[in-house]
Amino acid sequence: MAIEVDTPGVDGLGDAVQALREWQYEGAPMQLHPGDLGWFWRFGAEKTAAAVRTWSRDGQILAVGLLDGPDLLRLTITPDAMRDEELTRHMVEDVTQPERGVLPAGKVNIEAPMAALLQDLLAVEGWKADEPWTPLRRDLTEKVPDPGVRIEVAGPEQVPDRTTVQRASFDRSTFTHESWHAMAAGPPYAEARCLLAYDSQGNAVATVTVWSAGRGKPGMIEPMGVSKDHRGHGYGKAITVAAAAALQEMGSSSAIVSTPSSNVGAVATYKSGGFEQFGEVHDLYRPQ
Repeated sequence: MAIEVDTPGVDGLGDAVQALREWQYEGAPMQLHPGDLGWFWRFGAEKTAAAVRTWSRDGQILAVGLLDGPDLLRLTITPDAMRDEELTRHMVEDVTQPERGVLPAGKVNIEAPMAALLQDLLAVEGWKADEPWTPLRRDLTEKVPDPGVRIEVAGPEQVPDRTTVQRASFDRSTFTHESWHAMAAGPPYAEARCLLAYDSQGNAVATVTVWSAGRGKPGMIEPMGVSKDHRGHGYGKAITVAAAAALQEMGSSSAIVSTPSSNVGAVATYKSGGFEQFGEVHDLYRPQ
């Protein structure tokens, strides 16, 4: 049967999340994770469904994409089809022809695993490498040490602290109480936790959300932030260590994260928390 591209709708989101869980494995390339859909769920189930694209053959999902903004498609492909030529050529047509309803005309970006045939074929079409990102990983086979500060799992009662720290950590954050509740209502959050770090005066100073993909699979950090008024005191390292410990408790094999290489402070924070830096990866962009 032919390849079919689809916007699955709210009822089909569970299948997309499950596919992403199945495709995570130790040693996998940095790729779209179920936690990416989980974090996007803060905008609500309907907007999440509208942002998801799936590519299927014979009813089997082979690729999942997330429009993380109107001009950025983040996607991954089942490991068995990373170099599938039929699938890839269909995907190239879908992402380069605006009438297919995936990406608009003009400058757009695609994030895809570096080993995927899609990278090669888009380069032939004239797409260019964009700014580098740094993937980092922490192995979770050894016990994670105590972070050294008070850590709490953020439930409904801690939502005011969770949203306040988020907005104090990121200049353009729009994270609200309603955002947290929408995110927490999504199926991916059943395997996730929000954590808060507090200073000795009881102030919430750092936060992180961690996403498991199931026992024995890599878990992801997205997002992590330290309030601007409390930086330089080791809270970034502490919340990063706490994130690794939470994922270990949930059965994750490792903790992974990716950050722009230009954000040297974030790279240094993750490395101080026991994460190992790997080779840089790049989005692809189509010039105007």
